[in-house]
Order: sequence, then C-alpha cells, then structure tokens
Amino acid sequence: MSRRRPGKGRGKGLAAGESKAIMTFMPEIRATFSSKSMRREKRDVAGNSVLAALVITSLKIVVGIATGSLGILSEAAHSGLDLVAALITYFSVRVSDKPADADHQYGHGKVENLSALLETLLLLATCAWIIQESVHRLTTRHAQVDASIWAFAVMGVSIAVDFSRSRMLFRVAAKHRSQALEADALHFSTDIWSSAVVIIGLLGVKLAGWYPGLSFLLQADAVAALIVAGIVVLVSGRLGGRTIQALLDSSPPGMDEKIRAAVTVMDGVVDCHAIRVRHSGPSYFVDLHITVDGEQSLRAAHALTERVEQAVEAILPGADVTVHPEPAPPAAKPPAEP
Repeated sequence: MSRRRPGKGRGKGLAAGESKAIMTFMPEIRATFSSKSMRREKRDVAGNSVLAALVITSLKIVVGIATGSLGILSEAAHSGLDLVAALITYFSVRVSDKPADADHQYGHGKVENLSALLETLLLLATCAWIIQESVHRLTTRHAQVDASIWAFAVMGVSIAVDFSRSRMLFRVAAKHRSQALEADALHFSTDIWSSAVVIIGLLGVKLAGWYPGLSFLLQADAVAALIVAGIVVLVSGRLGGRTIQALLDSSPPGMDEKIRAAVTVMDGVVDCHAIRVRHSGPSYFVDLHITVDGEQSLRAAHALTERVEQAVEAILPGADVTVHPEPAPPAAKPPAEP
C-alpha cells in the first residue's frame, strides 16, 4: 500500500551527488513556504473582512436608529451577524490551518465546516426576527421612516464595501478551497442584493412623501425588510445543505468516476475500484484499490502506485492519496488437448 501526503515524494529522478542532496530538501522548502503563504493570505483576507463588517454594521445601526428605517435596521442586524460570522471565520481559518497531529490525524479542516454551519444558524435566527418585526409593522404598528440622504448614503457605501470584500473572499476561497471563506463571501454577496432592496424601499417612502396618492408606498420599507429576510433564508438554506454534506463526508459528485477514468487507462493498471473521496475543510483525502500484475516485483508495483497517486493529484491538487495494489487473478489456462 502506498500513501502520498501533499508535498511529499517529489524528489525522485534527480542527479546524483551534492545537487541531489540539496534538491531532495527543496520540495519540503517550497511546501513550507507555500503553506505559510496560504495561511497568511487566508488570515489577512479574513481579518480585513472583520474590520469591514465592523465599520458597516456601526454605520447602519446609527443611521437606522436616526431614520427609523426597519429596512436599514434589518440590514444592520444582518451585518451584525456578518460581523459575528466574519469573526468565526477568522478564528476557524487560524485553527483549520494547523497541521495534523497525533490527536487529529486528518488535520483540523472540519473546523471550517463547523463554522459555516454556525454561520447558517445565526443567519436563520436573524431572519426570524426580521420577519416577525416586518409583519408586526405591516399589520399593527406604523412607524415613521425618514428617508434622508444619510439613509441612501450608508446603503450605497455598504454596497461598495460588500462588493469589494465579497470578490476578494471568493478569489481567496477558490484559490485555497476554503469553505469558511466561501461562506463568508456568500454572506457579503447577499448583502449587496439586500442593500439594493432596502434602497428601493426607501425610494418608495420618499415617493409617497412627494406624491400623497402613492401613500401605499409607505409600507415599502417593511416589505423590503421581508424581501431581505427571504434572500437570506434562501442563501442560508443552500449554505447549510453544503455544510451538512461536508460534515457527513459526502463525496464530491462525479469525482469517483473521474478518478476511475483517469486511473484505468494507465499502463499496468488492470482495474480501479473501491474509490473513496472525502474532504475536510480545504483538504481532500482519497483512497482507492488497483488491480495489477501479481508477478511483477514489489519495487515495480510501488512505482506504479506512485504514478497513480500523481494522476489523482492532477485531478485534486494537494490531495492526500492512498493506493492499495491487489494482484490480478492468474489468467485461465487453456484446456489440455486430448
């Protein structure tokens, strides 16, 4: 059985002598540098997200209270949860990037999945409050909303900041396969749409003040808050489903077939079966069985498993791959002639 950890086993085929001795350590040096660079980039983008969420939440709270806009206050609550989610993401990224140890032999990547699940629950709790307050304002209590220039300004600033940080988070999340950062990016991308809805609601209030015949638009702010809640519920449901699938070690759809197709066409491989793929945070773990010629030497069989591992890593870069070779059954001998 052969197992390849990320960044291991790449120093073969080098020239002999001192140059070989030096180059033997180069993969480890590159892997260490790359790992540190990845951790630094993930932590930096998560930290910037926390600062941005803090500023936007504070602005929305101040302007929402000053104007009495439920739409802005609902957005402030949403942004407040985004701040909590950003903090969770920041600390989960710091923990999940720790290397595997004796007690956590598959690493700490599941911390990212747990943080994404917690973010989902926080978002759903916020939605419950927004929906309750919106229905209450629509049916029993009518509050005066001041659609001032400050209300529009804070929502415009919010959209600009959310657009910038969501793009940054999505880029780093895709680069390092970080579910925690992707969840954070998803939070902030929904803020863009929900802030736009709130602006529409404030415009409705403004138009109702200018044209008394459009007084029904006074309810636009509360309706906008309901739409915000609906958007967040949909996004939370999708995020929660993906998070639960990751925690249950669900295999990426079609990945086993993709690996089987790549391995079975390799020279020396008779069959590929018992493929299992799971991911923990940004890391993938793959184990599979291959059927090979049972008459070949152990050294040759091991070299074949190394090539199989490289083929799998070409599909899932950085994956921790384990290959178990099995001898093919002997070919049936033709019956003896009478």
